Amino acid sequence: MVTLERLHADHASALLAFERENRAWFARSVPDRGEAYFARFADRHRALLAEQETGAIHFHVVRDGNGELIGRANLVDAAAGTAEVGYRIGQRAAGRGVATAAVGELCRLAVSAYGLHTLTAVTTLDNGASRAVLRHNGFAEAGGTEVGGRPGVRYRRELSA
Repeated sequence: MVTLERLHADHASALLAFERENRAWFARSVPDRGEAYFARFADRHRALLAEQETGAIHFHVVRDGNGELIGRANLVDAAAGTAEVGYRIGQRAAGRGVATAAVGELCRLAVSAYGLHTLTAVTTLDNGASRAVLRHNGFAEAGGTEVGGRPGVRYRRELSA
């Protein structure tokens, strides 16, 4: 079982530990966050929570059935009923359907909690797992793009209430 919790201040230490533990794993498929991300994590976390209050972003932690933080699932650049989906699942939870379940729940929240009607996402062409997660959740390819200097693909999904 996978659950999403809206990001709050109490998540900071667990989230930082999760990001550190999985840094090399994530860097295999997405651009590395860099040293500044970790050095200024507390300030960044507070800033994201403040921005979340504006409704422009909706960040979530992903927990497994034991309550362990195993990922993140986010909606960013929320405006005029649309937002971009982003997610990352830790190495220990990879390959078990967690990302598919988390993105599915994020899509449900996008409609029910945030009033969104269209979601977009991007991933690199060589990230087959992420592309499969998006397809399984009803996203359709919507053209090419570049992600961190690498060839990528855009996805789009229209949501219904």
